[in-house]
Amino acid sequence: MRLLIVDDELFIAEAVAHVLKKHNYSVDIAKDGEEGLDCGLSDIYDIIILDIMLPKIDGIEVLKELRQSGIQTPVILLTAKGDIDDKVRGLDCGADDYLAKPFNTDELLARLRALGRRKTELIQDGILTFEDLEFHSNLLLLRSKEQETKLTLKESQLLELLFYRKNTVSSKEVIIEKLWGYDSDADYSHVEVQISFLRKKLKQLPTEVSIENIRGAGYRLKFGKVKR
Repeated sequence: MRLLIVDDELFIAEAVAHVLKKHNYSVDIAKDGEEGLDCGLSDIYDIIILDIMLPKIDGIEVLKELRQSGIQTPVILLTAKGDIDDKVRGLDCGADDYLAKPFNTDELLARLRALGRRKTELIQDGILTFEDLEFHSNLLLLRSKEQETKLTLKESQLLELLFYRKNTVSSKEVIIEKLWGYDSDADYSHVEVQISFLRKKLKQLPTEVSIENIRGAGYRLKFGKVKR
């Protein structure tokens, strides 16, 4: 699971990142709101830990911008102890949880596990849709107009990523990090092979959904006829 910590207190952020890495999280740090917003908009993170008091852009504004841009990454807000107003504003703007500073790392780990479980449950219990496609991720099943095809695990993971990022382009770097992990030996050829497999599965169905290749940028789902 890949995390983003947005906090200008670098000593604290690095200490927290060190603990999280020991628990097998991949962690990036952004030192101000502007950098945090840029990182968050990449949509490559599973959870964002976001301080409210930040230089350049405060955490609430960062959160608003992320949600207005369609980024649904779970966010844990770091608030001042006892500051109810910040907690209420944050939750109203789309935060998923909050943690008052100073906090215990065990409590942070517990909240991360809870958010991770919640995301998994939502995916397992729901059906993702795009135009005339239905994707049953827990069954590795893709369906369109009463016809269906089974997917492999990697094909399913790739399609899930494209569904969640349907309003943006997914670069090969993002796909590698989400499907194989940041420290993986996977390269662009692995992505191209899985894209090819998934396109063949789409062709088996009576759907106009395809995977569009944006030259030099990446891939996205497209409805209608496109050049492959």
